[in-house]
Order: sequence, then C-alpha cells, then structure tokens
Amino acid sequence: MLKLCGFAVSNYYNKVKFALLEKGIAFEEEVVWTDKSPELLARSPLGKVPFIETEHGRMCESQVIMEYIESTYPQKPLMPANPFAAAKVRELITFMELHLELVARELYPEAFFGGKVTDEVKARTQKLLARNVKAFAKLAKFSPYVAGEEFTMADCAGLVHLPLVSMASKIIYGEDVLAELPVRDYMKVLGERPSVQRVNADRKISQEAMKARGK
Repeated sequence: MLKLCGFAVSNYYNKVKFALLEKGIAFEEEVVWTDKSPELLARSPLGKVPFIETEHGRMCESQVIMEYIESTYPQKPLMPANPFAAAKVRELITFMELHLELVARELYPEAFFGGKVTDEVKARTQKLLARNVKAFAKLAKFSPYVAGEEFTMADCAGLVHLPLVSMASKIIYGEDVLAELPVRDYMKVLGERPSVQRVNADRKISQEAMKARGK
C-alpha cells in the first residue's frame, strides 16, 4: 500500500493527501518531522516532506508525486483529458506555488513562527505579491473551481496554498493581498467536500502535536 510520509501541518503534504482522498486511493500515513536526521536524509535527500513509499521505491517532491498518483491511479481523474486544458491546470499549480506561495513563504517566520523578518524582505515581498496576484487574477477562473467548472489537481494546490498567502499577508501588512479575488467563496465551495473536512481536521491535530514537540 502507498505510504504518505510527513506531517499534516505541511501544505505540500496536504496537497498530496487531498488528491489521494479525492481519488479514493488506499494509503497509509507515517508522521515524519523535518528534523534533518540521518534517518530522514536516507529517505528524503533534502530532508523535506512529503515523500511517498511505493512498491517500487520512494519518491519526493509534491508535484512529482501528484503526477505519479494521477498516472498510476487513473480512476477519478484530477486532470482534464484535453492536452491544452491539462496544461492550463499545470500552469495554475506552477503559478500558485512559484509566484504566490514561495514568495509569501518569506513572511512565514514572523507571521506564524515567532521569528522576525527584515523590513527589506517585507517590502520586496509585498511588491512581488502585488504584481503576482494581478497576474494570477488573469489565469484563475473561480467558476467555481480555480481552473473552471471542473474540480482538478489545481484545487488540491489552491486549498492549501491560497489561505496561507492570505493569512501571512494580512498578519504582516494588515491586508489580504488576495482580498479582491473570490478566494473566500472558493474556500467555502471546497469546504463542502468530505476530503477537505478530513484534511482540515487532521491538520489541527498535527498542529497540536507540533506545539507539544516545541515545549
């Protein structure tokens, strides 16, 4: 049976978990913290999560895992059959991860973990997010799903990344950089799915476990 390794506070872990649940794939979960231990590095070369263990071996990088899952388990597809439509879904995923989440990640140490981010980093990040959100608005459909009328793999990414971008920017800048987009309504639509309710409930449990580890 496929095993998903990592912890449920990680947005990239939850992206993969959301896809597995949506596709109805049987899988196990193993809690693995990013402690950079020799044991972890033997299983994940950069000590990152998530990674999966399959009958053929291990695999890291969430989007690679997503593509593997999609091709190995074709039931309940999360990608359109049309090549152009599928490419547009991948475009949205890449955009959300490289130009929104990865940029906003610069703010996470202060927004979520009690650290401090320099004013220079805050200013640079704010400028990039302002530009990138405008570009994202040209690509995203939200009708009702991020790529259009059909639920796709892009929604697995949207569920876990967009709320973090919103929260981090609101905490640091006092305003949500995604406020002009219908992200709140979009999240309500996703929140009706049992898979999302499971992901969110498990994330809360994992957050408590992380707090306990930090004491």
